[in-house]
Amino acid sequence: MFVQTKLYEGKAKILYTTDDPDILLADFKDDATAFNGQKRGSIQGKGSINCTLSSKLFQQLESHNIRTHFIDSPAPNQMRVRAVKILPLEVVIRNIAAGSLCQQTGLSLGTVLLQPLVEFYYKDDKLGDPLLTRDRLLLLKLATEEQFDGITDLALQINEFLKDFWQQCGITLVDFKLEFGFDSQQQLLLADEISPDTCRLWEMAENDPNRRVMDKDRFRRDLGNIENAYQEVLQRVLKVLESQKL
Repeated sequence: MFVQTKLYEGKAKILYTTDDPDILLADFKDDATAFNGQKRGSIQGKGSINCTLSSKLFQQLESHNIRTHFIDSPAPNQMRVRAVKILPLEVVIRNIAAGSLCQQTGLSLGTVLLQPLVEFYYKDDKLGDPLLTRDRLLLLKLATEEQFDGITDLALQINEFLKDFWQQCGITLVDFKLEFGFDSQQQLLLADEISPDTCRLWEMAENDPNRRVMDKDRFRRDLGNIENAYQEVLQRVLKVLESQKL
C-alpha cells in the first residue's frame, strides 16, 4: 500500500508524494506571511479560496494553450499537480506602479506603466530575494538565455490574458508573481498559484487607496476585512466563469 509522505512545506502550501512519481498533491494552507516571513498570521479559509481560484485560472490558461502544472482539484484546498523542477526565480509582471517599484524608483502609487514591466527575482530568503538583471541571472546560471527569453514572452502572454479576465471581474490587475518549472519531459510549465496571495488586485469601482485593495496587501498593511476581500475575489471569478457557460 502506498504511503503518502510530505515532500516539501513552504509558506503557503505543503507538497505530498503520490503513487505516481510524476504527480504531487499540493495542500493549500491558511497561513499568511509577508516581508519574507517576518510577519506571520492566518487568514481563515485562504487555503480553499486560493486553491479554487488557482484551479479555475489554470484551467482557463490551459484553454488558451498556456501549459501549467495543474491536473485536478480533489478537495477545495487540494490540487494535484505535475511534478516540476522549479526554477529559483520569481517572475513579477507590473502594469501599474505599486509596492517595491514605488519605493525603489520614486514613481507615484497608481502610475500606469506605458508597457508591462517584467522583472526577475532570485528566490533566496537569505539574500532577501534580490532583483536580478538579465546578465546576473545568466551569470548565476539560474536559466539559459533561451529560457529567459521564453519565460519573458510567456509571462507577457499570461499578463494579457489575466488583465482581460480580471477586468471582466471588475478588478484591476496591478501586478503579480509567477513561478515556472520543468517537468520530466523538460517541458516548461507555469507552476505555483494565481491568487490574491500572488496578485495585487484593486476594485475598479473604488478610488480610495485602502478600500480598493482586494489582495494580501490587506494583511501586509493591517487594513482588515482580509477574509471578505479574498471571498469577494472568488465570487466574482466564479460569476464570470458561470456567465461564460451561458
